[in-house]
Amino acid sequence: MALVTGGASGIGAAVARRLVAEGAAVASFDLQPASAEGVLALAGDVSKSADIETAVHRAEKELGPIDVLVCSAGVPGVSLPSMEISDEEWRRVLAINTDGVFFCNRTVAPGMVGRGYGRIVNVASIAGKEGNPMAAAYSASKAAVIALTKAIGKDLARTGVLVNCVAPAVIETPILEGVSQAHIDYMVERIPMGRMGSPDEVAALICWLASEECSFSTGATYDISGGRAVY
Repeated sequence: MALVTGGASGIGAAVARRLVAEGAAVASFDLQPASAEGVLALAGDVSKSADIETAVHRAEKELGPIDVLVCSAGVPGVSLPSMEISDEEWRRVLAINTDGVFFCNRTVAPGMVGRGYGRIVNVASIAGKEGNPMAAAYSASKAAVIALTKAIGKDLARTGVLVNCVAPAVIETPILEGVSQAHIDYMVERIPMGRMGSPDEVAALICWLASEECSFSTGATYDISGGRAVY
């Protein structure tokens, strides 16, 4: 069984659709319940560990043990110069993008370890590797996701549970509705392929990392950036 956070739209929804198409039982956890056919829709806030614990309990009760966790829930933050970000905005972005990933990993991993198998894929961003202007909170939150993935992957390396993350460049999803056009233009201009990626392209990589075929990689960051990052 697979649990996908942020599964109601964007990358998360594309992952959920692909997993269902490949025969997996899938639960989606999002502020807005997913409407995709064949997906158990769970509503809640990833920044609240109690909401995650409740969702995990219900998903496992209805669909069975969680073998795959994909942490895709996130927000872009308001496009602002670094010195103009308020305390509240900083904490909001870090709470959703970083705390949410940590809480989900912490909640689901023990069951996977106990069964000797699991795949966790966290969604970071190229901004976490390079830093984007007008996006200090977002960039910092995604850098933290990369570091968390490295640490948790090493913690669990001998348990049968593999933990990796993906670092997309700008992807054409509803998350862009909260981003200024100047910020979007900046990101696209730095992609050698000259375009945004699609959610389905990212989902293909995530689903491989979530599969049994991924067997000798953990704590790693996989770029999917149209050539923007090559390291």
